[in-house]
Amino acid sequence: MSDTASFTALTEEEKMAHFMKRIEAGEKIEADDWMPDEYRKTLIKLISMHGISEIMGALPEKEWVPKAPTLGRKLGIMAKVQDEMGHGQLLLRVAEDLMKPYGKTREEIMQDLFSGDLKFHNVFHMEAPTWGDAGLIGWLVDGAAIITQTNMLGASYGPYARALKRICAEEVFHAQHGEAIIMALAEGTTEQKEMVQDAVDRWWESLLMFFGPGSASTTGSSKQDITIKYGIRTKTNEELRQDFFSKYVPRILSLGLKLPDETMYFDKEKEEWVYQQPDWSRFKDIVKNNGPKSKERLSLRKISYENNAWVREALSGDTAAG
Repeated sequence: MSDTASFTALTEEEKMAHFMKRIEAGEKIEADDWMPDEYRKTLIKLISMHGISEIMGALPEKEWVPKAPTLGRKLGIMAKVQDEMGHGQLLLRVAEDLMKPYGKTREEIMQDLFSGDLKFHNVFHMEAPTWGDAGLIGWLVDGAAIITQTNMLGASYGPYARALKRICAEEVFHAQHGEAIIMALAEGTTEQKEMVQDAVDRWWESLLMFFGPGSASTTGSSKQDITIKYGIRTKTNEELRQDFFSKYVPRILSLGLKLPDETMYFDKEKEEWVYQQPDWSRFKDIVKNNGPKSKERLSLRKISYENNAWVREALSGDTAAG
């Protein structure tokens, strides 16, 4: 009897036990491998949300392409927007492979976004009114993304881990691009320094929310436990947030900027940062598309999607509409 036939003959419990042994051994699961429904659905939700967030995340910076202060800055931020859109397309292809057993396609992921069934990251619902915001998105938002994504470079699902390897390499350049903007402003005029401080103040709560609630008791959710159980990531939301503080709080202070949370400090005995929690009820409201720019950006994405339908039809060879 072949290995495939032997595996098919196993009970669901035996298949699950075999699958978990593979996870615990650090093996990579591939698209055509057997996997439990919970694992597949967790990956679909995570990767779809990640892919859509890359696409939606390009929109706040897209606003600054025509307004960037120099030609070099325009080209830099334009290249970054192009990268983010590419990341989104790459991730949605990974998600689409996982969705095949359910008969769903990448087109349906976009429809889920427009209907509100698929959420995008809280930070990309926010306003970016100044050039300081554009720099801060690259410096701290992309910096937070790098911390999250590098934690999943060893993800048990092979196609996602391989996609993240490429994405993280490009995100490092994005973070350096944002840091260069912030450094130039922080070393500039009083007005420019104030612009950076205003951006930090405006984005601080969103940055705290970036990693998600610290425990299931906050939201009644155990999603982070499921991703750790299946070896998709290794650290909890709070551990990732603490990593972010350790990396970026000293950098923020070194530029002569102030933390928006005056009570924040590092507890040497516990070896952790103590800080004021954000308003998690606001977080839940924002990701339900009730943020400052949620409706506007969703509308822009939908118009773009509809206007460019002919491109998708041409690439797929579907000429019936013509």
